[in-house]
Amino acid sequence: MDWLQVIVLAVVQGFTEFLPVSSSAHLILVPALTTWQDQGLAFDVALHMGSLLAVVTYFRREIFTMLQSSFKVLRGQGIDGEARLALGVALATLPVCIVGLIFRDVIEQHMRSTLIIGVALIGFGLLLGYADWTRKGTRDEYQLRGRDIALIGCAQALALIPGTSRSGITITAALMVGMSRAAAARFSFLLSIPVTVLAGGMEIITLSRQAAPIEWSTLLTGTALAGVSAYLCIHFFLAFIARLGMQPFVLYRIVLGVWLLWLFYG
Repeated sequence: MDWLQVIVLAVVQGFTEFLPVSSSAHLILVPALTTWQDQGLAFDVALHMGSLLAVVTYFRREIFTMLQSSFKVLRGQGIDGEARLALGVALATLPVCIVGLIFRDVIEQHMRSTLIIGVALIGFGLLLGYADWTRKGTRDEYQLRGRDIALIGCAQALALIPGTSRSGITITAALMVGMSRAAAARFSFLLSIPVTVLAGGMEIITLSRQAAPIEWSTLLTGTALAGVSAYLCIHFFLAFIARLGMQPFVLYRIVLGVWLLWLFYG
């Protein structure tokens, strides 16, 4: 890969990973709309590690208190709100893990087409718009009930469909159960941590079985750029949605989806 491709892909990954616009769709579309070759598994892993570092750094205090409270529970010292939140994140991760293990090959081989991406961008974008327009909840991530966590977790499994957006579908579900916009986004970002760790672990195992040489300078640059971009995205997204909501992202998804369908199938 040349350095322009490295920079573009890293910045695209970083900024779209936590926006409700589907990072996987954009990473599929960049080589589809250019003459660039596919970036390869190793670079994909590097970009996701950059995003993971960003969200862990941004929420480091919350993560520390959640882990601290979880260890207190294991020592029999009672459960508090932080421990319940950690349990909620863990339980909401189970559906996507199960579905991913069962249907991984099917998704990789048959669902990465521009048709599916375009339809998913439009369809799930409209669902996000409906949830944001009609649901004016005020609950935060510490007030989630078991059925709320189950719904958000099942919704997250739909993000395995390219074009859905993991953050978009989990925020949609969170809004539907009565969470505020900011709380829905925060819970979605926390959910990204175990999912990225597990998915990245599987990709690293696959990568370790390949004999291709590793371009460390490219991977480290991609990780750093994706991490900085993702951190800035989280910061500004949380400030942005409190004032303007999800509608600009809904409009973007619809326009992009319609353009893709027209471009490839019109």
